[in-house]
Amino acid sequence: MDFGLVLQTDPPASAVVGLMRRAERNGFRYGWTFDSAVLWQESFVILGRVLEHTRRLTVGPMVTNPGTRTWEVTASTFATLNEMYGNRTVCGIGRGDSAMRVAGRKPNTLAHLGEAIDVIRDLAEGREAQVDGNPVRIPWVRDGRLPVWMAAYGPKALALAGQKADGFILQLADPFLTEWMVRAVRTAAEEAGRDPASITVCVAAPAYVGEDLARAREQCRWFGGMVGNHVADLVERYGEHSGLVPEELTAYIKSRQGYDYSHHGRAGNPSTDFVPDEIVDRFCLLGPPEAHVAKLTALRDLGVDQFAVYAMHDAKEATIDAYGERVIPELTS
Repeated sequence: MDFGLVLQTDPPASAVVGLMRRAERNGFRYGWTFDSAVLWQESFVILGRVLEHTRRLTVGPMVTNPGTRTWEVTASTFATLNEMYGNRTVCGIGRGDSAMRVAGRKPNTLAHLGEAIDVIRDLAEGREAQVDGNPVRIPWVRDGRLPVWMAAYGPKALALAGQKADGFILQLADPFLTEWMVRAVRTAAEEAGRDPASITVCVAAPAYVGEDLARAREQCRWFGGMVGNHVADLVERYGEHSGLVPEELTAYIKSRQGYDYSHHGRAGNPSTDFVPDEIVDRFCLLGPPEAHVAKLTALRDLGVDQFAVYAMHDAKEATIDAYGERVIPELTS
């Protein structure tokens, strides 16, 4: 199993770079950042600095979207970083939540996202693609490689990930839901004539190492609110009891009363009071190192290839170090 670190790009950018370097020293192989240019500093600028100051990390956004940048700009950005640092990027992409909504836009449609996945990958790898009906190719790309991993929750999005993406990003760490969603992605891949085993599965969730579960829950409760934004979209689209989305995912948002993006992804987010302890425990990794190892082992057995640690809490350094000393060796030996 691989491990990644996910950070918001709060200033100073040097702190983000420092934590990524710390993660690499502790055995992490991927470095991810949020991509919401109004709420945080510009992620691709900082990812370039991370690449400069690390030797092995593969970096990317978790996640970008096809609406805030034109597709040729996104592709050229990745291709530039790859030319400079040797194909060490991955494009995490989704419909767009905070990046779109704080600018007054709706998330992208799945049709728009699916087309973007193909175009961004083709352009970044030097192939010609159709952009707004016009043939476009980036002529200076040589030996470019850009895996595109798609974030998804609902049945249509999971199917699209299986049909088009090189990897699947699931932003929660509940084994039951992971099994259900990974199966949906792999089934869609097989039906599309693809090798289901070729799709990398990345689970991303907060991890907090320590014996004080009450503190850990309060530091990670924000995550249930963030996931709740996507779940609310699913309920609106499919209905509460449609059978298309497990009630194990949808039931907890019944008390949700809206969401303030100014606190997005932050410990103490007041918009997440509706998230019960049970959801925090299911969606996140909490407790002593042995508890993390046990849950990650279960996820690995379900086909998860990477666990990406959201470190938006008061123990970033301690969590990175604990994973390096007590968790990563157990899952990579």
